[in-house]
Amino acid sequence: MIIRFIDGRLIAMPRTFLIDTDTASDDAVALIMALREPDVHVAAITTVAGNVPVDQAARNALYVAELCGSDVPVFVGAGQPLWREYTHAQWFHGTDGLGDHGYPAPRRSAEQSHAVDAIIACVNANPGITLVTLGPLTNVALALAKDPDVAEKVSRCVVMGGNPCCEGNVTPAAEYNMWVDPEAARMVLRSTMPIDLVGWHLCRGEAALNIDDIEHTLASATPLARFAIECNSTAMEAYRIQTGEIGISLPDPIAMAIAIDPSICTFASKHFVDIEVASDLTRGATVVDRLGVAPDNRNRDVWKPVIAGDRQTRVCWSIDSERWKNAFYTAVGANHGSRRIVSTEN
Repeated sequence: MIIRFIDGRLIAMPRTFLIDTDTASDDAVALIMALREPDVHVAAITTVAGNVPVDQAARNALYVAELCGSDVPVFVGAGQPLWREYTHAQWFHGTDGLGDHGYPAPRRSAEQSHAVDAIIACVNANPGITLVTLGPLTNVALALAKDPDVAEKVSRCVVMGGNPCCEGNVTPAAEYNMWVDPEAARMVLRSTMPIDLVGWHLCRGEAALNIDDIEHTLASATPLARFAIECNSTAMEAYRIQTGEIGISLPDPIAMAIAIDPSICTFASKHFVDIEVASDLTRGATVVDRLGVAPDNRNRDVWKPVIAGDRQTRVCWSIDSERWKNAFYTAVGANHGSRRIVSTEN
């Protein structure tokens, strides 16, 4: 909540969010969390090609907004990366991105304006806005190219993406959002926006919804709780095949939880960060200067574009899994009694 002095009175006002998403199953849950948060006003949702084609992403965003009783405007954006061939993730989320359960078409349609123009207009109309990105960064990169002043008007940009200092989820080296459009990711991370990077590693282990968590959620029998689990059914199986872990990993909702409540991130540090764009082997890799060696003589020339503005990215390394899960339960109406995390590790 933001406190402002208006007409001689202190007024509590919700924070304003702009969400850019490639709406599939975990994005859907993240949207629910934002749209159901009393302290947040979602000014707009923009969609980008990623998990699913961009029109499907818009349809899914409209459907989720409808479930939440929201009339937030949804704008369709880039249908392909800046220069690369588009590669979807329907193998993970299902053909429709929501597990292929035959959800009905939304009643509303997307807005006529392009998402890139909507981002620029929304940021200019709401200086100090929080930008949350849940998919490839194509729309944001295009907005920055069209109106560079946008960067200075965003108070915080929470990026779900990357695999800082760990394995990737689409190649051994890269996380999907960065891999799909690495040039866009590089443009955004090299901008002057204050970026919080919430990587893929944060959704694994005890942060994933385990069987007990899933049963707890379903026991509430609310429509949102049921949808949140059901739409992730295909993703749950894909995650099991991918990692051998049983549960529902939710990277986008974790990023949204941190956007809403930064203290859910229990350890973060600032570093120079860049994205690999030249190598086929490590395309989209998130390179974090964790030891602070980028400015050294042997590295300075390669890292010059990153260190020139002395702008560092805040990387979240760990989260409070219990608080994140309770935030999820609250959003979907499954908070009938708080739950404590019991580690299954030896």
